[in-house]
Amino acid sequence: MNHGETAYGLWSLVALNSAVFILFAFSFFKPATARDWRTFGAFSAFVVALFVEMYGFPLTIYLMSGWLATRFPGLDLLTHDSGHLWSTLLGETGDPHFGVLHIASYVFLGYGFYLLSSSWHVLYHAQRGHLLATTGPYARIRHPQYVAFVLILLGFLLQWPTLLTLLMFPVLLVMYGRLALSEESEMRAQFGETFQNYAERTPRFIPRLSGAAPAG
Repeated sequence: MNHGETAYGLWSLVALNSAVFILFAFSFFKPATARDWRTFGAFSAFVVALFVEMYGFPLTIYLMSGWLATRFPGLDLLTHDSGHLWSTLLGETGDPHFGVLHIASYVFLGYGFYLLSSSWHVLYHAQRGHLLATTGPYARIRHPQYVAFVLILLGFLLQWPTLLTLLMFPVLLVMYGRLALSEESEMRAQFGETFQNYAERTPRFIPRLSGAAPAG
């Protein structure tokens, strides 16, 4: 596709891209509990909202069209490139797909999916053995899967910000935070002192910069 051409109303691409990313995340996360499905459902809603605006109907561009037309006269609002709002707002020239933020978005997305996959692998084996997951990513932080989802969402926001997804993002942060606390209550009840010792030496979301915490 020529990125200078009108690139909206492509609902087949909305469905295809949404399905690819949702199924990709599903293959790594494999939701099993009600909590897992809430986590995954919120992520899926974010992805659908993103691609609806990316290829279906550009609601954000429509709502901001008056301001954008005044601020950037001559800007063709119906091109794919105009949807890369960070590039437009920062006054970047050239193909936005090669901009710093767009490249950074791939880093966030790639590492997010890697963290999601590696976390699930550790958690799966721990659950099979009725053990507390404390190795791999769980040796650095207590909730690597939630952090992985946040990194992926940040990657999408860096690549294609929309009003809806920008509003959804803080809501999802609060939701994941509450789910993490609920999960910890269950782990504390199940593993008692073992979990308490693990929680005392392992940060919840942000790893210590001094090095990996001992896995115990």
